[in-house]
Amino acid sequence: MSYILGLIVSGLVVGALGRLAIPGRNPMSIGMTILVGIGGSFLGGLVGYVLFRGRSGLILSVLGAALIVWLLERGRAPRLHGSGQRWPSQ
Repeated sequence: MSYILGLIVSGLVVGALGRLAIPGRNPMSIGMTILVGIGGSFLGGLVGYVLFRGRSGLILSVLGAALIVWLLERGRAPRLHGSGQRWPSQ
């Protein structure tokens, strides 16, 4: 039980730091922030394992969470090309 609680708290901290690293408004719920933080920690741990033979830390976790936030925002951005919308006439 304490492992799950620690995972949630660390996910919230890493996710919040990852959201702060990306400028602009990031409309996410607390649950989504926790999931982004857990995913960022996993991604940072994977990169740390490959590059540093298992040594990873908070910085790689936050960078992983920031990458996930950036990818989520990029997927949420409005697209004008191919969506049937027209540019405003001038």
